[in-house]
Amino acid sequence: MKSPMLPKDHQAAVQRALTLGRSGDPAALPELIDLLRAPSNEVQRLAASAIGKLAEFGADAQVAVEALSPLALKARHPQTQQYAIRALKKYGAAARTVVPDLRDLARNPAQRDYVRAAAATVADAIAQAAADVEHDVKYRCQRCNSAVSQEEHARSTAAFQRVYCDRCFDEVFLERRNFEIQVELNKTVEARDGTVVQSDGERRIADWLTAHGLTYRYDSKYRIIGEFQIRPDFYLPELDVYIEYWGLDTPQYKMSMYKKQMLYQQEGKRLISVYPRDLPRLGPLLVAKLKLFGYTIEVAHG
Repeated sequence: MKSPMLPKDHQAAVQRALTLGRSGDPAALPELIDLLRAPSNEVQRLAASAIGKLAEFGADAQVAVEALSPLALKARHPQTQQYAIRALKKYGAAARTVVPDLRDLARNPAQRDYVRAAAATVADAIAQAAADVEHDVKYRCQRCNSAVSQEEHARSTAAFQRVYCDRCFDEVFLERRNFEIQVELNKTVEARDGTVVQSDGERRIADWLTAHGLTYRYDSKYRIIGEFQIRPDFYLPELDVYIEYWGLDTPQYKMSMYKKQMLYQQEGKRLISVYPRDLPRLGPLLVAKLKLFGYTIEVAHG
């Protein structure tokens, strides 16, 4: 749906919501609440997401919940509704009064399936958080949902930025170590600058970046949002741009691709997606995409 705001005002509001969400400053809450009233669904959605992010930085939970609840229960656009519901989850027990309404929402056949699913999941999570407060349970494992001690919390967050009990910590550690080994074994193609990549498509991207003097980091871990840690194929630190080469076509790979693309979008990251079909025109594609992000490069070099 096209925003009723003027393009300039719309873009400014979008960028402001993203900036405030990244700030980690609970004092940004009133301005974000104002953005919830914007006539743009995208601005509302990003503002709701940003309010959720401020929960861990001490934003006023009661004020946040009161602002998010109307959108969570009845927003103009179902995606805005979904984002507001998810943001409520961040405030845990403080949102306990909304649980009955969320359960009603989850049972309402007139709602979109993804809104109903989010309402059901978040209602359960908030109810659990309220019960934990009552029983003085501070942390739960994000994998098996068992109670987690302070020591387990410190160990898992230091290693993974996620909360795991000791049993799940060991399982995740082994899974990730095996994944790391497999990734390294798949790196068999050497780019012009000596970087060893996993495919010819990645090699061609690396060589293009090198030929145009663009510094990049290949396959380095980067925490994109609180719950997830991803490994972008290429990160251009001087431009704050990410390049992903989506080289496979299996159902499992596509599911992972869509999830990763959604994370980039939710965090407002600047992503360039490259597919095998793009390789014959890789140079013009990268030139055009980088230009959209404010970086102009001479086509003659491509």
